[in-house]
Amino acid sequence: MRKLRHTIVAVVCGAALFTAGVALASNPNHPNHGNVTTTATTTTATTSTSTVPSQAKAYGFYCQNQSKTHVAGQKGTPFSQCVTAMAKVAHSQATPKQACSTESKKKAAGADRSAFSMCVSGAAKLKHDLKSSS
Repeated sequence: MRKLRHTIVAVVCGAALFTAGVALASNPNHPNHGNVTTTATTTTATTSTSTVPSQAKAYGFYCQNQSKTHVAGQKGTPFSQCVTAMAKVAHSQATPKQACSTESKKKAAGADRSAFSMCVSGAAKLKHDLKSSS
């Protein structure tokens, strides 16, 4: 029964995608009217005012050591709280210590460091990486 349902959903989704493609291809208001043209373009370098480096890592990179299992009584997982804290640090909304204040300061059983400690060190690395790339 489940396999049949998955097959039906796949067929319906495929038909919808096909129909959308046909509708877009036959659009008379499109500038090319369905004709494919190739043009040579030149690009110029533009300066960006973004604080994120060009070789940026996702915020989760700095939170790899955090647990992704939900802790009862807390909003989100330690990993998701850490990622949110990294975003705050990257956009200069808070210091590493302020951003990670929602993390638990107690060590989990068998852990060397608390979630707060790991979050602060990850945020400090992110801040350093942002400074060095500027």
